[in-house]
Amino acid sequence: MMKSKLFWPLIVLLIILLINLIFDSSFFNIEVRNGRFTGSLVDILNRGAPLLLVSIGMTLVIATKGVDLGVGSVIAMAGAVGAMAVSGASGDGLTPLFLAIALVLGVSVLTGVWNGVLVSRIGVQPIVATLILMVAGRGIAQLITDGQIMTVYYDPFKFIGGGYLLMLPFSIFIVAAVLAIAGFLTRKTALGLFIESVGTNPEASRLSGLNSKNIILMVYMFSGLCAGIAGLILSSNVASADGNNAGLWYELDAILAVVIGGTSLNGGRFYLMGTVIGALIIQSLTTTIYSIGIAPEINLVVKAIVVLIVCLLQSPEFRKRLFGGLSVKKSEKKSEGVTIS
Repeated sequence: MMKSKLFWPLIVLLIILLINLIFDSSFFNIEVRNGRFTGSLVDILNRGAPLLLVSIGMTLVIATKGVDLGVGSVIAMAGAVGAMAVSGASGDGLTPLFLAIALVLGVSVLTGVWNGVLVSRIGVQPIVATLILMVAGRGIAQLITDGQIMTVYYDPFKFIGGGYLLMLPFSIFIVAAVLAIAGFLTRKTALGLFIESVGTNPEASRLSGLNSKNIILMVYMFSGLCAGIAGLILSSNVASADGNNAGLWYELDAILAVVIGGTSLNGGRFYLMGTVIGALIIQSLTTTIYSIGIAPEINLVVKAIVVLIVCLLQSPEFRKRLFGGLSVKKSEKKSEGVTIS
């Protein structure tokens, strides 16, 4: 069990949640208020929904030995495009909600096409190709919002990130649907094997008949789509679009979530459920830092320390040195006891 990629992330997540319980005895309580489930656990899932979505898309990109640094900017662009589509000067909706959503998702997929073409067709290194969008995308978002926070007054738009379904936040259902689709396509079809094959050895995959370029293009499109949905949720939840700060540093948190979940940055085998646990660790850690009164200035330091601990525990060599040394000492004591007797 300890050798499982999910074991140590689960243990760390459980420890973080128990720490919250020490400072707040009602942390695990879930109540029904105004016909809705409320509680810290529900809040973690709700607030962590955008990061979960971005991390799911990032997992498939990293599995192909790539990286997508532009997801934070895509989040800002998606929120800006959505807010612009549904809000007019008078606050009335200018575009039907489903058309606005289609526009946002279309723009998001196009950003994935841009990254995918640069990486798979032109041969630009993933970190450079996506860095271009990381810079340009946020600039485009600021142009759309004119550098200001654009407020949304269109109530149907607010339901995406702030609405409830079956007494639970609607964003949770969106994440569950995306995760289920990604899990089905990558584990119940050959697509997952193709992605892992390309990430392990793209040249061998090409020689065996796989179209590596199209697979790489597809995963970047999916990553852009996930970031676009996350942007809709964030913008809808706060009923505004902020081209300057929306999605800021989400790309780094998503990469950390993927690594914590056991997926290697060298590509190959990936773990979607591990990524989900990693994203929940990051969101739970953020909640813990604020709830127990740790100064926000050292938020990133605490987060980095926890991530380092998880990565060390996942390292077979580190575990061998740590637990192997303990087992050697125990065996030596046993042998000494036998000799004495």
